[in-house]
Amino acid sequence: MSQGKAVIFCAPSGAGKTTIVRELVKRLPELKFSISATTRPPRPEEENGKDYFFLSKEEFEKKEADGELFEWQEVYKGTYYGTLKSEVERIWMAGNQVIFDIDVVGGSNLKKRLGDQSLAIFVNAESVDVLRERLTKRNTETPESLEKRINKAVEEMAFEPKFDYTLINRDLQEAISEAERVVKAFLK
Repeated sequence: MSQGKAVIFCAPSGAGKTTIVRELVKRLPELKFSISATTRPPRPEEENGKDYFFLSKEEFEKKEADGELFEWQEVYKGTYYGTLKSEVERIWMAGNQVIFDIDVVGGSNLKKRLGDQSLAIFVNAESVDVLRERLTKRNTETPESLEKRINKAVEEMAFEPKFDYTLINRDLQEAISEAERVVKAFLK
């Protein structure tokens, strides 16, 4: 497998990780987004191979058994997410560096696997109350699903010490600038 660098972004829901990653991909052309594989069904606006690689549970389990995944986990009951080795290889072979936007368990597993060739960044909000406020403003959650996400966020925050760098997103533009500085320094 060819060797490149990898930047791993993880965060609890509502911390701003996906927005930061999308902006970094625009600002740093050498970074290419790693598309994850999942067994969950696509949402109406999602495309296979663009948003995710949508696989059946059987296809996913075969890839895992055949050693085709860098990491994987059952994020929600019966729903698997993972990183395809072929996707990372494709990015590195093209002479680019890979950027991940994944959950904290996957991120810490990738960091263990990739070691010094990776930079793992944990994005967080100032507090659980700020996360709750951001998730409420999204207007995509029922009261039950909001509580589920908040409880999961609290569990995910325990993973923070496993990461190389913690980015507190108080102000989005400042957080993006700080992320850009840290990532540029790592890629040099």
